[in-house]
Amino acid sequence: MKKIPTFFGVLLALVVLQACKSSSKTKSPSAIKGEYIYRHHEEELFAVEPLRKVERDRYPWELENPSQWPKLTKEYFRCKGNLLNPVKIVQKGIEPQYYYDCGGVQRHSLPIREGKEFIFPILIDLVNYIQLKTGEKVIITSGHCCAEHNTYLDASVANQASKHQLGAEVDFYVEEMQDQPEKIIELIQAYYQETPKYNNAKEFITFERFMNIDKTNVRVPPWYNKEIFVKLVQSTEGRDTDNDHAYPYITIQVRYDWDLKETVTYSWNKVYRGFYRR
Repeated sequence: MKKIPTFFGVLLALVVLQACKSSSKTKSPSAIKGEYIYRHHEEELFAVEPLRKVERDRYPWELENPSQWPKLTKEYFRCKGNLLNPVKIVQKGIEPQYYYDCGGVQRHSLPIREGKEFIFPILIDLVNYIQLKTGEKVIITSGHCCAEHNTYLDASVANQASKHQLGAEVDFYVEEMQDQPEKIIELIQAYYQETPKYNNAKEFITFERFMNIDKTNVRVPPWYNKEIFVKLVQSTEGRDTDNDHAYPYITIQVRYDWDLKETVTYSWNKVYRGFYRR
């Protein structure tokens, strides 16, 4: 005798049949079509602020306030030698001479005095004074030159005693005033007039009064006082790897060392043993 399905059995069978029927009608994802969502003109889910131009912060060298220019320190005077510079070949007599550049800051220090790197303070003071008074950036093209880099720049006998090797000479020009070097010369002289400690070095003398101008290798007669010697190098003069630009530039040499109470002169020991090699 067959058993009659119970009520719950019949209910379960109906649920299974309905599930199978629904699954057979399920479409593949590719066949499913969605409905577009429309919104009215200018309807927004949230408010969006309009775009506005934001000015970037100016770099230190772009600031117009002269007091905000980066102060020039002895770091700006480091030797600009570079091992990637090409070999210079100079014909001397029958045999050519080959000159190689140094490795610059990667290979040696600034001149050393009392165990510390040293540049004559008057040079640092003057370039900062000029930068402050003009409100323009001072570009130091040549500060300290080691003996190797100095020879690479100019192998002439006269240049072998260059005070660049002692940290006692600097070449520079002033941006936006490249064609007004005479004004920079006036500022250098004004510095000595305004600084009380230089009472004994205020007066500047034109070099041609006492010596042959041809010995200076420049057309414009230089100026000097007790402490410094100043040359104006025209755009057609004094070009080398460091001064490879089209502007006139100014050279300041230190003549007298107030701390040691002596004249600043070249010596082999000061030049070749006066800096650390890395």
